[in-house]
Amino acid sequence: MPLTLYFLRHGQTPDSRANLFCGSGRDPALTPDGVAMAAEFAASYATMPWTAIHASPLTRAMQTARALADLTGQPIEPRPELAEIAYGSWEGMSVPQVDREFHDDYVRWTADPARNPPTDGEPAITVARRIRSLIDDLASRFTDGPVLLVSHKATIRIALCSLLDIDVGRFRYRLGCPVASLSVVELTPHGPLLHRLADRAHLDARLRELPGT
Repeated sequence: MPLTLYFLRHGQTPDSRANLFCGSGRDPALTPDGVAMAAEFAASYATMPWTAIHASPLTRAMQTARALADLTGQPIEPRPELAEIAYGSWEGMSVPQVDREFHDDYVRWTADPARNPPTDGEPAITVARRIRSLIDDLASRFTDGPVLLVSHKATIRIALCSLLDIDVGRFRYRLGCPVASLSVVELTPHGPLLHRLADRAHLDARLRELPGT
């Protein structure tokens, strides 16, 4: 199998359930439903011949990766490049709160988050650089097989935009990434090939229909 990247978003957290800004500055654990999401992914993919498992060092991602690692015996390599975008002063706030308290920055960010960061936060173009550095490293280390990358909503969408030549400034408007969703990109000789986007077939109907992001 050519080197194929499996981007898995972590399971549900209290912040994703409430639709709050939750970046690298917050570290909530999974909810019980989030734990169930991780377990259902692991059960569905335990027989894959995983080459490696890499995860953001944030708790929600490590918990999600651990469910698969416990079934397969595969070690988890924490990678800070997979951490979520830094939302700065917006961490833990809702969209209406941010729009009210940081209106000008919010308007600029929604217009072009690639170059306009959240207040005291990180622009998407910086995330794109660190994730591409990680992918280059993986490509130099592994020639084939599936590699699992457990990460976060914004980071995964930015990574996919970067790989697929989609304007990174459109990451919020072009690609979905609900909790516990899986996107798959094969690194072919002709460039990255998207096989799946935001797939949640591994979750039961109740978990797929939960509110939140």
